[in-house]
Amino acid sequence: MNADKNVSILKDNYSGLNPEAGCDEAGRGCLAGPVVAAAVILPAKFEHPFLNDSKQLTTLQREIAKKAILENALDFSIAFIDNETIDKINILSASIMGMQQALDDLKVRPFFVIVDGNRFKPYSVPFKTIVKGDSLFKSIAAASILAKTARDEFMEKLSNDFPQYQWQKNKGYPTAEHREAIRKFGVTPHHRKSFTLLDRQLKIEF
Repeated sequence: MNADKNVSILKDNYSGLNPEAGCDEAGRGCLAGPVVAAAVILPAKFEHPFLNDSKQLTTLQREIAKKAILENALDFSIAFIDNETIDKINILSASIMGMQQALDDLKVRPFFVIVDGNRFKPYSVPFKTIVKGDSLFKSIAAASILAKTARDEFMEKLSNDFPQYQWQKNKGYPTAEHREAIRKFGVTPHHRKSFTLLDRQLKIEF
């Protein structure tokens, strides 16, 4: 995380529009399990050495950062969108649904939202999408960490009921061992059945 980056992307042009919420999701590329989204509002001067894209952190670093975020955030919320909903509306729309649901569940109403990525649906609060925002802006990085750790914990617990798929290790991502388990044992009620329709997964359904 660049230490010179201000927590507010629009500080110069939108002075006074505080608090600002960051949004991100985890699990878009998985074959099984939910997509999990988080929204976080951080104190303006909050700093932590592990505030970064969660994929760039070790498990221990994520847990340390998560504890600091939960203890210091002005507000945060986490939303789960299950695999059946993903199959109905596609993963991109489900990811956006999760981020907007997390925003809706915040007790502190943000005046502006910054979102990781380049796609979002119209929302009641002004927003800006930022490609690789989780590695550039603190509140998005914090949302990335909360979404990732919540989803990993969910998949680790779920793996107790389906040990043959090794979800405690692969978290539902399409690893070679996960694909082999699907070939050998078939799919579970937690697998996403629509991922053969890849083109549809890249379209926002309004």
